[in-house]
Amino acid sequence: MNIEVTSKECHWANFEVKILGRVIKGLRGFSLKKEKDVEEVYGAGPEPIDLNEGNNKYNGSFKLLGFEVDAMNKAARDANFDDLTEVPHEAVTATLSFKKKATDPLTTYTVRGVKFTEWSAELEQGAKHRETTLPFKAMSIY
Repeated sequence: MNIEVTSKECHWANFEVKILGRVIKGLRGFSLKKEKDVEEVYGAGPEPIDLNEGNNKYNGSFKLLGFEVDAMNKAARDANFDDLTEVPHEAVTATLSFKKKATDPLTTYTVRGVKFTEWSAELEQGAKHRETTLPFKAMSIY
């Protein structure tokens, strides 16, 4: 058996994020999260006798350079919304594609039904760039 052991998880240059079909060049980071509501079922004694599963939740965030957030807000205003938090979740899909190495097959996560929950504009004296985190909730991540 030939197993390649490496500590290299991924190479940032091999990541691509698209939101509404637009490649996000000002990507500084992201997080994706799926939560499953799980509750212990108790009977006699102090130990659980089973686990019951409930609803799924999907959320995360994109950390972007300011010009990307400006562009997203402009696109929202051009579509007659106040800003990106007003765009209906049915209209927003994000895809995250990456390779561990340039020769590896592409892995893609699709985030469907993205609803941005907030945005902010911040800048400090001496800063070389603006960075904004856009938290979101979603309908699914697969």
